[in-house]
Amino acid sequence: MKKKILIFLLITTLIIFVNINLTYAITASSSEEYQGIDVSDWQGYIDYSRVKADGIDVVYIKASQGDNIKDAYFEINYENAKANGLKVGFYHFLTATNTQEAEQEATFFASVISGKTPDCKLAMDYETFGGVGVDEINRIALTFLETVERLTNKEVIIYSDLYNSQNTFATTLSQKYDLWLAYYESASNLINITTNWENYVGLQYTDRGTVSGIDGNVDRDIYTKEIFLDDTEEIPNTENLSGTINSQTIDYTVQSGDTLYQIANTYGTTVQEIVNMNQIENPDLIYPGEVLKILTNSTTPGSETRGTGSITYTVQRGNTLSQIAMAYGVSVEHIVEINNIQNPNLIYPGQKLRITDSSNTNLNPVNQNENLQYSTYTVRRGDTLWGISRRYGVSVRYLVRLNGITNPRLIYPGRVLKI
Repeated sequence: MKKKILIFLLITTLIIFVNINLTYAITASSSEEYQGIDVSDWQGYIDYSRVKADGIDVVYIKASQGDNIKDAYFEINYENAKANGLKVGFYHFLTATNTQEAEQEATFFASVISGKTPDCKLAMDYETFGGVGVDEINRIALTFLETVERLTNKEVIIYSDLYNSQNTFATTLSQKYDLWLAYYESASNLINITTNWENYVGLQYTDRGTVSGIDGNVDRDIYTKEIFLDDTEEIPNTENLSGTINSQTIDYTVQSGDTLYQIANTYGTTVQEIVNMNQIENPDLIYPGEVLKILTNSTTPGSETRGTGSITYTVQRGNTLSQIAMAYGVSVEHIVEINNIQNPNLIYPGQKLRITDSSNTNLNPVNQNENLQYSTYTVRRGDTLWGISRRYGVSVRYLVRLNGITNPRLIYPGRVLKI
């Protein structure tokens, strides 16, 4: 009898242990799929009529970052996507390092999207952790998610790469919130991969997609029907407690004698930016009373901006890629690659160039004769080059070239990579 009781207790303990550490072979939440993209100010002006005609059903729009950065193109992306009949979702790039900051960012996100009517669940993009431990990461994430839910009355999902869905975000989150997974290999491979989620409602399958109406590359996604909100009522108003918003769009009414050059200088933007946002066919022809959308607090020629851990440089007259690359301690090839530049000898004043996406690379302008300094990362069990590239905001090809990797699919724990 004692032996039977002991066996029963062992089996019960095993079941409890398995349930606590449950992982799943991950699949789509349903077979009903929708073609989608996710965008931010990096794409610039988007012609959503052409996007819609190219078969895109859903667009996730970056709304905000941190506790005071509103995506420069949020308003115009929202208005034009809605006007062209696309289903719309919003995401926030979380940078908090404690739960108090997480609550502040959630409040800011809610204030930015106040009054809007999303079709899709709101999304938390939390992928750079600044040295915060796993337990604290989960507390930060939960605080942000619960606060957003409370303020907006909308469901929220988690955007994550494969590594963090396996090793960072706990089952306490996966059992409560759906997953939007970033995975750039063949989706059929996911059948053999375990995560803390059983299903995903969104799959970002490339960051090199091309879609009509968008210049350059864009993230491409497949969403399932579970991405959509049951409640598509307008989001309630939420006070912006930070008091400031960087990068916002205003309406400017053209006055007699105005030129685009004067307006651009006044608001710290570029003529090309105004032309793109307002689809102006002839930059020399604007008329009094015309209402132009103007991006304020934007990059001015010859300056840099840092956001989402990135550096963006606006080309000055006379600049060359070689000069810019040397100034920031990167290669011309790196700038060409991440900006999808077709002709390295042709750049123009006002053009925005991404210098790096790495939130953990401390790039500052350097003298030509200084030695280049790189961050390093020690490979852990389960790492992939793609996962590392997403974490540091660089491309796989950049890591391969920088570290002399012969087989991108084969990296081993303990190897130190330059980033």
